[in-house]
Amino acid sequence: MFVDLPVILLIEDNPDHILLIHEALTVNNIANEVKVVKDGQEALDYLFRNGKYSDPEKSPKPALIILDLKLPKVDGQEVLRIIKSNPELKQIPVVVLTTTTQEEEIAKCYKNGANSYVTKPVNPQEFFDKIRDLKIYWLVTNSLPEKD
Repeated sequence: MFVDLPVILLIEDNPDHILLIHEALTVNNIANEVKVVKDGQEALDYLFRNGKYSDPEKSPKPALIILDLKLPKVDGQEVLRIIKSNPELKQIPVVVLTTTTQEEEIAKCYKNGANSYVTKPVNPQEFFDKIRDLKIYWLVTNSLPEKD
């Protein structure tokens, strides 16, 4: 019997970070499907099922969004603000995963509705551990709303 695992939406433009996140998920035996979008506009198209993401079978509603802040086209703060102001999306946990450590940026993320703010570690093992911990908390420990 197959279990329908929740989808993770990764919004990240850096190919090295995408690879590292996929590797961290694999090392930590995380089998959830990860959908990757590489800029803020593509993220919004995915979430609002526009253009190539219009088929809900190919663009399922994510149970968790991992969001980088420094994105082309539409920046991460704006993507976060739009997600959290939409009644159909605002309950999806959004974890900001970024290299930015500036206090004002962190405060702005929480003001815009971020559920968590995580700084990307430089050390690969620490990075793998953070990805594992994110998955364990947000997709195992935390109770998520029913899928629509």
